[in-house]
Amino acid sequence: MLIRPAKCVRGEIALPGDKSISHRAAIIAAMAEGESRIDNFATSADCAATLECLRELGVSIRQKAATVWVDGVGKSGFGVSDKPLDCGNSGTTMRLMAGVLAGQNFDSVLTGDDSLQRRPMGRIMEPLSKMGAEIESANGRAPIKIHGVNPLGSISYELPVASAQIKSCILLAGLNGNGETTVIEPIPTRDHTERMLRWFGVDVREASIGDTGKRICLSGDTRLTAADMTVPSDISAAAFFLIAACCLEDSDITVRNVGLNSTRGAVIDILRRFGADIRFENQGEQNNEPVGDVRVIAGLTARTEPLIKGDVIANLIDELPILAILGTQLEKGLEVRDAAELRVKETDRIAAIVENLRRMGAEAEEFEDGFKVRKSKLTGARVESFGDHRIAMAFAVAGLLADKGETEIIGAECVDVSFPGFFETLQDAVVYE
Repeated sequence: MLIRPAKCVRGEIALPGDKSISHRAAIIAAMAEGESRIDNFATSADCAATLECLRELGVSIRQKAATVWVDGVGKSGFGVSDKPLDCGNSGTTMRLMAGVLAGQNFDSVLTGDDSLQRRPMGRIMEPLSKMGAEIESANGRAPIKIHGVNPLGSISYELPVASAQIKSCILLAGLNGNGETTVIEPIPTRDHTERMLRWFGVDVREASIGDTGKRICLSGDTRLTAADMTVPSDISAAAFFLIAACCLEDSDITVRNVGLNSTRGAVIDILRRFGADIRFENQGEQNNEPVGDVRVIAGLTARTEPLIKGDVIANLIDELPILAILGTQLEKGLEVRDAAELRVKETDRIAAIVENLRRMGAEAEEFEDGFKVRKSKLTGARVESFGDHRIAMAFAVAGLLADKGETEIIGAECVDVSFPGFFETLQDAVVYE
């Protein structure tokens, strides 16, 4: 994919449904009793993998464009698959489905592509094993074999790392638990699973712990009831357009019907910290999720401390690649720390960000747990996606911001994992000289 420098981005755009919410909607609807309709379901390859895994387990699913109908089988009514369940490139699919399968009375195998087989799964194997499921794996990596048990034992588990996927895995397993399952998270993570479970009739209880922590509880003695819903647009996908608009003079762009969940809003907070003019319009709520239109007018006026670290990282992890591009446009640059989790995503995102920025002429420094970027003039260059959708999309925006020259993104097709049509949507919003 070739990207040339742009003058600005303008107009109104609609983006695909939120990937995180779409995964959860399909899985929880499959655990419910009755048929659920899901509108604006994400059309990404990751979410398609979730649907295919559910079909392999005997769930009847119909799909027409971005609308999906799921005929739920109940929380323990899944059937045995005669082959390994292929999660593709989706860590969310693997970790959430592991929670579901741990509470079934049969054996199953979860696998994925080469990238997914390099990602750590020990972090879900430990709590599921404590609940009574037997999990087999080589070195804590996929493929993983799950010997399900129904009912599972109850558990009270404190997350060793801030991860909504681990939390969700345990809560979904807890639906087939004998008694009450509790997850303790010292640092808040995205709460789409809790909101979705409530939408399907589950009594999810929460209590605060200390300044930032939470205790989340649910009972295995509960039934899920089918429910219709509409998935809001993905704030992580919107971030690429919002940051392009912040950095390109004369830009004015509005993204429609975006999810405004506070556990996903860290990127908005960061942009406002740097003086971005961001406005929320037409705010409301859809199936327990806050939504609204997000408008950005060009400009970054603040010269604030350029360091992002600590608890906020957990709720900003997907946006850090595009924030690295923002750093090249900030007067004081940008430094990110406490983000070692970037090393175990679809690729080593820290190394990928730094290498590609250097290819484009930026000053960038790599740390074990993050990176530092100085204000730099970017020049078009040949960069690598490394098979990672967020790296590809981030450097598409970098190509727009370049002072001169075309940017060639190798392996750009990987964006289909999360955002099919990204380049077409970007092209529609771009104004050239």
